[in-house]
Order: sequence, then structure tokens, then C-alpha cells
Amino acid sequence: MVDVILGLQWGDEGKGKIVDYFAPNYDIIARFQGGPNAGHTLYVGGKKVVLHQIPSGVFHENTVNLIGNGVVLDPVTLKKECDTVAGFGVDVRKNMFISQRTHLILPTHRALDKASELQKGNDKIGSTLKGIGPAYMDKTGRNGLRVGDLLDKNFTTSYIRLRLKHQRLLDNFNFQEDITAWEEEFFEAIEFLRSLNVVNGEYFINEGIASGKKVLAEGAQGSMLDIDFGTFPFVTSSNTTTSGVCNGLGVAPQKIRDVMGVTKAYCTRVGGGPFPTELHDETGEELRKLGNEFGATTGRPRRCGWIDLVALKYACMINGVTKVIMTKADVLDQFNELQVCTGYEIDGKETAYIPFQMTRHQINPVLKSFAGWNQDTSKITNPADLPVTMKEYVAFINQFVGANVSHISNGPGRDQIVTV
Repeated sequence: MVDVILGLQWGDEGKGKIVDYFAPNYDIIARFQGGPNAGHTLYVGGKKVVLHQIPSGVFHENTVNLIGNGVVLDPVTLKKECDTVAGFGVDVRKNMFISQRTHLILPTHRALDKASELQKGNDKIGSTLKGIGPAYMDKTGRNGLRVGDLLDKNFTTSYIRLRLKHQRLLDNFNFQEDITAWEEEFFEAIEFLRSLNVVNGEYFINEGIASGKKVLAEGAQGSMLDIDFGTFPFVTSSNTTTSGVCNGLGVAPQKIRDVMGVTKAYCTRVGGGPFPTELHDETGEELRKLGNEFGATTGRPRRCGWIDLVALKYACMINGVTKVIMTKADVLDQFNELQVCTGYEIDGKETAYIPFQMTRHQINPVLKSFAGWNQDTSKITNPADLPVTMKEYVAFINQFVGANVSHISNGPGRDQIVTV
């Protein structure tokens, strides 16, 4: 049995806390896609921790964590993360495993990412410059190096061959930056990676399922950044939707049970790309300030706006969402009026569909107003104590998207979550 937690917006929905909250109910937590462009924020013992590649169940002693084959792994970032969690008394050699088939991010992948984005100028997509895109390109181009390759005596030869190929591409970009320090750091991290638990991921997880273990698949980014179904080309390089679980871990579709989709009570987006409900006014700035909307990975200020139910319904549909988890509801505590997007006006016509190419249209959001609740909800634990106007807001969302909100997160703490 596999349950899934993934994002329903443009990422940054607060999935890390949600995975951490549900982790005690599962035996295995498995990341199935993405790379160090993810930033899953947890609060452990009152201290803020941001995980980029390690699954968010790592702080639970009886939970096993798997980095799946659908992930692209940066050994340098991984080593730094392992050092961080070690500071909390966690030994990743005991409860973390890495699939042999997981592709590696090389220093030249990072260089290619930077060179490509610089060349785009004003047309850049807002890459985090972590090398994710080039690593996935090598994966689909059948050139990439995988974690299992580290155990091969010819690894260095394979690395040099791929590096030379990358260097020719960098020469075409006229990229002059010296990455010697990156490489030194990389090979140091490679030695550390060799000391970790490398397993045949698909057998590891399926044998666990067969023995009755409960698996929670953890997604990165959000559904609207999916390479196929997101706001292309302003997307990430992997399948962030439920389908990514199957090819990112090696589990069959019938093994998937609940799909828990995470959405903020409003919307945010980092980087370029369409964002129909974005607010360029004081309200948008207030959302950013109250929600502390700055990227966990990049520190970039996030664009903010009202919740987009057209996009949310679309995301629930393509993921087969069975439960919706709403985060950061407390950020809306101080607003007198709230708005939700129920449709798009395109060329004078209203639609509830996501267009094929959003960047080709001037999209005006059709907005419906709701009264705010104007009270501090951060200490509420009983759903009966939630403000009436919040219940009305949530009930409308439930009806519109066709999936019910099962939990409301009303603060960053582990205990700040209300089961509805």
C-alpha cells in the first residue's frame, strides 16, 4: 500500500511539514522525483530545518527513508544535508537508503544550467541553477551517471567522458567560469555517498509493500510545474504528479491508495511563468510579508495571489486526489475580504479549463469574494472552533474542486494542524 503526498500548485505548499506530520503512520517515506531545487521546511525541536533531497521522515526513528530512482541527486548537497541532520542526532546510515538507479548531478550540470539560463536573457524560466534540467536531459539522452555507477571501477573514466561532452557544450555557450572548486567538492562528496546505503530501489520498496509495510511517497515542487501537465515551458524537468510515483519508485499503479494533495489557502509562485491570480498591489505584498514567502532553496521573494480554483481543480483531476490538505490558512487571519478564482476570462469568453499554452493568452481571473474571519486561528486544535467564515471558505473549495479538505495547517509547528 502506497499513499502519496504532493503539491497541487506551483510548489512551496508546505509539503515538508505535512510529510513530517504523517510520517509516524508509515514505515517507509520515499522521494520519487525532483532534485535539490526542492526545499521542504520542517521545525524540529523549535529549530528550522530545510531538506532538499533527504525524505522528510528522516527525523522519525522508526521510519525508513528512500531516495528513489526518479530523483536527480547532488552528492554535495546531500552531504551537507546529512551533516545538518546529524546535528540533531540522526544517523542517516541507519534509516536512509538510495536507489542504485538514481541519477547524479555533476558540477558541469550546474554550469550548463547557469550558462543556459544566462543565454536566455529576458526569456529565462527562473531556474534554481542547481543542474536539475541538464541532469534530466542526460537521463533521457542516455548519457547520465547513476548512483550505482559509483561502485564501478571505471567510474572516473565515465565521469571524464561525460565532462568532456559537457565542456564542448559550455564552450558553445562561451562559459568561462572556473568550476575546479565545484569538482573538488563533488569528489569529496562522492566518497561520502559511497559510504551510504545504496540499494536496488524497486525491489527494496516492493518487498516492503509485500511484507505489509506502509509507504508514503513524497513529491517535490507542484502539479502546475509538471513537465507534461504544468505551465510549460515554465516547469520543472520531472513528473510532479501521481504518475511520477510509479516510474520514480518502481511501484505499480494499483499499489497506490490515497493521494493527499497539498495547497496553500492562497497562491504563490517562484520564478517566471503565468500566474493568473497574481497580485501586484499592497494585498500581494501583505500576503508575502505575513506568509514569509521567500524561497526555502533560493531565498527569492515569491509572487503572491488569491487561490486559483481553476488550477486547483485541474490538479486534483490529473492526480486523482482523495484528500486536500490546506496549509497557511492562518496567513489569511488578518484579511477583511478574501477572493477565489472560479474561472478564466480569455478573449471575452469565460472558461473553467486550463488552456494549452497559458503564455499565449491574456487571462483575467473571474473572482468570487468571501468575508474574512479576522481572528487568530493559530492556536485552534478543535475543528468546531474554526471561524464560521473559514468553514464557508473551505466548503466552497471542497464543492468546486470535487475533493474535500481533510486537514488545515494553521502555523509552522508540528502540532499546528486541524483535522477537519
